[in-house]
Amino acid sequence: MRWLMKEIAADPALRLQVLATGAHLAPGLGMTVREIEADGFAIDARVPIALDSDEPAAIARSMGLAAAGVADAIVRLAPDLMVVLGDRYEILAAAAAAVVARVPLAHIHGGEVTEGAYDDAIRHAITKLAHWHFVAAEPYRKRVVQMGEPPQRVFNCGAPALDGIARLERLTRGELETALGMRLGRPLVLATCHPETLARGDPLAAGRALIVALERMPHASVVFTYPNADTGGRALIEAIERFVARRGDAARAFASLGQVRYLNLMREADLVAGNSSSALVEAPALGTATVNIGERQHGRLKASSVIDAPAEPDAIGRAIQSALSPAFRERLPRTVSLYGEPGASARIKDLLKTVDIAARKAFFDIEHPC
Repeated sequence: MRWLMKEIAADPALRLQVLATGAHLAPGLGMTVREIEADGFAIDARVPIALDSDEPAAIARSMGLAAAGVADAIVRLAPDLMVVLGDRYEILAAAAAAVVARVPLAHIHGGEVTEGAYDDAIRHAITKLAHWHFVAAEPYRKRVVQMGEPPQRVFNCGAPALDGIARLERLTRGELETALGMRLGRPLVLATCHPETLARGDPLAAGRALIVALERMPHASVVFTYPNADTGGRALIEAIERFVARRGDAARAFASLGQVRYLNLMREADLVAGNSSSALVEAPALGTATVNIGERQHGRLKASSVIDAPAEPDAIGRAIQSALSPAFRERLPRTVSLYGEPGASARIKDLLKTVDIAARKAFFDIEHPC
C-alpha cells in the first residue's frame, strides 16, 4: 500500500491516516512499522495484538485485540472511509470494527482464491463487509460481483504492488550484496514459504520439502524471508534458521527485507521458490521464474513464468531444474503480467475521491436457474 498512501498524502482533496497493527509492530517479525515511518508517514494509531504465539486460540485472541484496538482508533480518528488490503486475520477484525462503527470499507485484492489457506475465507468475508472493491484482474472483478456486490462498486485497477516495481530504486548486484551482507552466487534462489493453514496433512510440508530440495543444491545462494504470523509459522522459522546455519555464507534469512531490497533481490534472482502471493504477482512482472509449491495458492491466476510443484522434495527439485533450463529462461522476457499494469495506486486514489461514503449498499442478485 506504500504508493497508494503516497498518492493519498499528496492529494489536497484527501487526508491520510495510518493505522499500524499485526506484524508491523512485532519485533520478532521485523518491526516493519519503522519502514513505514522511514518512508515519511506518521503513524496515527498503533494497535498491538500480541503475536507471541501462533496457536489457533492465540490467533483468535489476537483478532479480538485487533477489533478492540481498531474500534478505539476509529472513535479517536473519526475516518470517513477505511481502506484495507488482502486477507490477513487482523484485517478481518479491523473490517468488522469499521462496519459496526458505520465506517465504509474499501477493499483491495478481493475476489482472489487461495484454497490452501484460511486466508481464502477471510478475504471473501472482508469482501462482504466492504462497500467498494478495487480488484487486480477481470476474473476477480466478476467473482466479487458473483458474491452479490453491485458492479458499479467493483473496479479492476490492477495490483498496487506493480507500482513498487515501476518506481523501484534499482540497486546494482554489488550494492545488493552489501545491503544483504552476503555474496550472491549462481543460481540465486529467493525463498518464501508460509504454512498451508488448510492443508490436509502437515501445514509445514511445503516449507520442509523446499528446504530438503535446496539442501540438494549445495552451490546455490539462498535468501529466505520469514513466513507470515500464521499457525505453524514459528516452527517453520526454526527450520529455516537451521538450514541457514548449515549453509554458512551461502544463505541468509530475514524477518523482512523491505521493499527496495526485496524487489531488487527478486529481480536479480534466478528463481523465486515457495508459496507466497508475491511470487505470482511481482515475480512475473519482473520476468523472474517462480516455482510455486503445494496448494496454498491453488486458484490464483498464474503467468507462464510459474511452475507448480507438489510439496515433495523430488518434485520441487525437478521444477527448479525446469525453471533454470535454457529453454524456460529464454521465454521469461516475454512473460505477460496477469495482474494489470503499473498505475493501480493512482487509479484507486482517484476513485476514492468519488465514492459515496454512506455505510449502506444493496445486494446484487445475478439471475440464474436454481
